[in-house]
Amino acid sequence: MSKLIILVSFCLVSLPSYSYLGPGMGGGILVAVFGFFAAILIGLYGVLYYPIKRAFKNRKKKISPKNEE
Repeated sequence: MSKLIILVSFCLVSLPSYSYLGPGMGGGILVAVFGFFAAILIGLYGVLYYPIKRAFKNRKKKISPKNEE
């Protein structure tokens, strides 16, 4: 039980680290996070958009009558 109390007290007490995150590293992190979410959205777009587009195109072909003489 005493080990649990010591562990919890270490997790709750935070000390200042006095670290510096420069503009290059901060920008890199922002770009990496943005790129990650953009890749997910573009992947979903590719997976969902093209089959739906193809289905609408096939539906239009079935609806329009063919003028074969």
